[in-house]
Amino acid sequence: MNCGEGIDTRQIDELFINLDPIQAGGRLTTDAMKAVLAYGDGYSVCDHCTKPFRLDHISKPPLAEFHRDLASFLNMDVARLVPGARRGFQAVASALVKPGDPVLLTAYSHYTEFLSVEQSKGTAFEIPADESHIITPDAAAARIEEVIKTTGKTPALMFIEQVDYQYGNQHPVSDLSKVAHQYDIPVLCNGAYTIGIMDVNGKELGADFLVGSGHKSMAAPAPSGVLATTSEWAETVFRTTGIKGDLTGRTFGVKEVEMMGCTLMGVTSVGMMASFPHVKRRVKEFDAQVQYVNRIVDALLTIEGTKIQSEYPRKHTLTRMNTTDSFDTVAKTHKKKGFFLTSALRERGITGILPGSTRVWKFNSYGITSEQADYIAESFIEIAEKEGLVCSR
Repeated sequence: MNCGEGIDTRQIDELFINLDPIQAGGRLTTDAMKAVLAYGDGYSVCDHCTKPFRLDHISKPPLAEFHRDLASFLNMDVARLVPGARRGFQAVASALVKPGDPVLLTAYSHYTEFLSVEQSKGTAFEIPADESHIITPDAAAARIEEVIKTTGKTPALMFIEQVDYQYGNQHPVSDLSKVAHQYDIPVLCNGAYTIGIMDVNGKELGADFLVGSGHKSMAAPAPSGVLATTSEWAETVFRTTGIKGDLTGRTFGVKEVEMMGCTLMGVTSVGMMASFPHVKRRVKEFDAQVQYVNRIVDALLTIEGTKIQSEYPRKHTLTRMNTTDSFDTVAKTHKKKGFFLTSALRERGITGILPGSTRVWKFNSYGITSEQADYIAESFIEIAEKEGLVCSR
């Protein structure tokens, strides 16, 4: 079966337990899949679009209400749909960062955060992590002081990851925000791995801007995401156009400059909206998901030589392991080399770990059941014992 000439049908999630680090939270719900079929045409949400001709004012389908619900869900004042978290970063940097402005990022900031600063012609300064791979308030304060002393300017913006993509560690966003605000630095919290996965309260975090990924963590089609802010910053980041054509005299109503007018149209916006009731329910079940990932990690750590590089016990399902002294010792002599591990997992109906990885690798168990957690844990131990590794269970 295929979807068209040369396009095979994708059945990963139907045939396997998928531990892919970036796919776990984005799997579409049944309702989102229906939305894909019904709203696949590019301008399908525009059937009932009337003045002021803006996405967040469309009432059928209820996108205006969805925008309000998103802001409330995140405990922020205003929210907009954006084509992925990166467009949220880009919009905020465009509104706040001027050429030559210093901007604070962290040692674990996503590359698109850096690119958003570069596009605005800002200068990036990183806050280092400690030995536990955590960004601390003390490190942030020291870096701010250093940047001010070096450049003579206060940073225009600080990017903070609530959970980073490299280790899946939770960082003390509220404490980091307090430090930034002591210097009047606005804070953008990157919630790409948290919004839609766990409860996120923007105001409790002290975030001035909150950015999430629909296709990574909100069971939505790609590219989709959310940018939310407080009433203090809404007029800045969602400023409306004032430009006028010099010959025609044309103006463009209340189109928002950083949003480039309308953002998500068709399947992305409606798919995200269709999954939202499910997302609101599942964030309440996050503690169970953390229990499941800890069962898997506990099993892996019984394999002699295996280490965890993420904080432990786990507080999030995205996890980074180091099996250089366990599975990689097998890979050195195995006929399949480093591919033996992913091959053995695939034989057991488990996929998503980067093929060939036997040293340092990541997995994300979000969305699995309790039974699947036990099965994954047992599978790792079975593979280890089959290859002659010592397990202390």
